Amino acid sequence: MSDSLRVQLLTWILLTLAGAICVNLYVSYKSAEATADLVIDHTLLAATRVIAEAVRVDASGSVEANIPPAALEMFDTGFGDRVFYQVITAWGGLVAGLPGLPQPKVAQRGEDGVFRSDTVRAMMLIHPIVGLGEDGTISVTVAVTHNSQYAMRRRLWLSDFTKQLALVVIASLVTIVGLQRGLAPVMRLRDAVRDRGRDRLDPLSTDMVQSELHPLVQALNDHMERVQNQMAAQRRFVSNAAHQLRTPLALISTQASVAAREEDRFKRDEALQALRASTRQVTRLASQLLTLSRAEPGSRRPRSDVIDLSATARHVLENQAEEALRRGIDLGLEAGDPVHVEGDGTMLREMLVNLVDNALRYGRDGGVVTVSVARDGATAILTVEDDGPGIAEVERGPVFERFYRVMGTQSEGSGLGLAIVREVVDGAGGTVDLSEAVRGGLLVTIRLPLAVVMP
Repeated sequence: MSDSLRVQLLTWILLTLAGAICVNLYVSYKSAEATADLVIDHTLLAATRVIAEAVRVDASGSVEANIPPAALEMFDTGFGDRVFYQVITAWGGLVAGLPGLPQPKVAQRGEDGVFRSDTVRAMMLIHPIVGLGEDGTISVTVAVTHNSQYAMRRRLWLSDFTKQLALVVIASLVTIVGLQRGLAPVMRLRDAVRDRGRDRLDPLSTDMVQSELHPLVQALNDHMERVQNQMAAQRRFVSNAAHQLRTPLALISTQASVAAREEDRFKRDEALQALRASTRQVTRLASQLLTLSRAEPGSRRPRSDVIDLSATARHVLENQAEEALRRGIDLGLEAGDPVHVEGDGTMLREMLVNLVDNALRYGRDGGVVTVSVARDGATAILTVEDDGPGIAEVERGPVFERFYRVMGTQSEGSGLGLAIVREVVDGAGGTVDLSEAVRGGLLVTIRLPLAVVMP
């Protein structure tokens, strides 16, 4: 089928109309056939009555039949029909006509038959005759060939066919004009979208199309709004990333210059230590930027790894143990049986790394950081709890934005950790919530759907 909406609509309309007309033509044919049969039957019945009225009994008791010419002339319609008749008595005597004429089974009802190789329609009438005694009836049968009957049927059917053919032609023309006018708003919408500049993402007006197409225009507007928001987010991201990288890079350049000029060994070592710290900060920022870019929807092919959240958390904590020991933080894991979830295994590990890193970074020296993994029905629950300053309730929404940092925070950070966490959790079909921990710090609770693991 053609890709053109106009052609498809016209094709389906005409096919539906043609199907309806075919059914109607069949009904018309049967109606024309019934009408022709009814007319010829009435004529046959009239002819039998005329002939029956002409039958008499003479003085000697013999039955005579003087066939009136009018009884046969009524079938002279110009189609060359042949007429046959037969008059017999109740005891089977032939009074007039041709022997062997087919007798209908029911009187006064037309019936088709064959007589001398001709297909005929016959009618029989039982008529009483005065003077014939107890069996004083005669049987009059008249048969006629089908020429006029078939001609009448064809004429009635062709009349209907001509009218309906004209109806199809008119309906086709009206449909084409209607489709042209009905699809004009769609063409205007196409032109409006095509003629727009590449930077124009303002919404389209729904007034240019019919009400049935309003959802399409609204969907286009919603899509353009999402694209506009995404472009704005990307511009903010690039601007913030450039700003975040500019400061530590400038600091690295300054520290390198100071170290190069410094002659005092201790001061040079101090400058080099600061340079290494700044380098680590830039390296971590670049790593988080890369992780956040990979976590965004559409940035990479979706993966459906089945991982054990308990084992992954244990592995992450082992890698963070050195930093925890250096600061005297009690870093613990509460996990029992394996808890399997489905998602991108690499990104889920990065999520855990950022959660534990945040807890260690903002937790107090000599404090406690606890990671727990459990299950609740069909849901896996991961919590990370620290005893740091926590996050005020009014800021628990904004902290998920990129580069957002709580005012007054002393610890170094890029403001990307929780943004990465939310992107990964959203990609895995879960939820993340922030609340106040029992020890006054921050409690991060993540809920993920459990994976179906085949035994």
